[in-house]
Amino acid sequence: MLHPQARALLNLIEERKVPPTHTLTPEQARQFYLERRFYTQPAPPEVALVRDLAMPGPEGDIPLRLYRPAGSSAERALPVLVYYHGGGWVIGDLDTHDTLCRELSNGSGCAVVAVHYRLAPEHRFPAAALDSIAALHWVHGNAARLHLDASRIAVGGDSAGGNLAAVVALAARNSGGPALAFQLLIYPATDNRRIAPSHEANGQGYLLTRDTITYFHDHYLPDAAQDLDWRASPLLHESLAGLPRAFVLTAGYDPLRDEGLQYAQRLSEAGSKSTLVCFERQIHGFILMGKVLDEAAAAVRLCAAELRDALGSTGRPAA
Repeated sequence: MLHPQARALLNLIEERKVPPTHTLTPEQARQFYLERRFYTQPAPPEVALVRDLAMPGPEGDIPLRLYRPAGSSAERALPVLVYYHGGGWVIGDLDTHDTLCRELSNGSGCAVVAVHYRLAPEHRFPAAALDSIAALHWVHGNAARLHLDASRIAVGGDSAGGNLAAVVALAARNSGGPALAFQLLIYPATDNRRIAPSHEANGQGYLLTRDTITYFHDHYLPDAAQDLDWRASPLLHESLAGLPRAFVLTAGYDPLRDEGLQYAQRLSEAGSKSTLVCFERQIHGFILMGKVLDEAAAAVRLCAAELRDALGSTGRPAA
């Protein structure tokens, strides 16, 4: 029951002999991922403000990008989503997810701060997690001067970025703050052991394959023992209690489908509010493909609505 548009996309990729990610060097894969957005992503919508920033990280500056939604006042402190891009901790950047961040900002009425954490294999685990945690603290500490509401902060991300958002939420809870209001987890990787049934069921033929997952994993986590660290596999943390409300979105033909389901279930069992929605006919990465997949737009609208409901989109006067 794969969506006909998803099937057509997969057929086109096969016909054009597009090289699988795992056959490319990281540098080649990054460039290909960046260029591919022109074929599958819709045009970036206008927003009120796009501003590139940089923050000091554990080992050098971390690039950030701030978005304020169309129609918003520069003088009002808006709630904010700190967003971590996907790409297997190896590829992806602020530009690959620019359109999505704009869409989420406009759709929710919230600001978005996108984070370009260090990538593997140049910077292996836990570099991405440490940068992501540092970015949350920086946004919280600089909220006033950026006209953001430090009392209404969410974290979110897709795929590897969903992994990082879940890790950041756990780290914030463990350290006593910053307090978070929401988690937006889009087909998140939550268990780097890669043993969920969907890895087998959906491991070939649906764009993200087992070979590509292994390629990403081995660049980021060269030591198998690291898979058991909750900063790599948040599903394995001993307690998912006391975490902010989560919205988990998955895709039916995604190898990571069951990891998202398992994470949402454990959150609920621990008393942390979570909602799970699965787009049963879709493939991994589909939310970025609104130019060719109609259901991507519906998924973006749903994520934005959940974000708006959790944070509220009405800013308060700046202090």
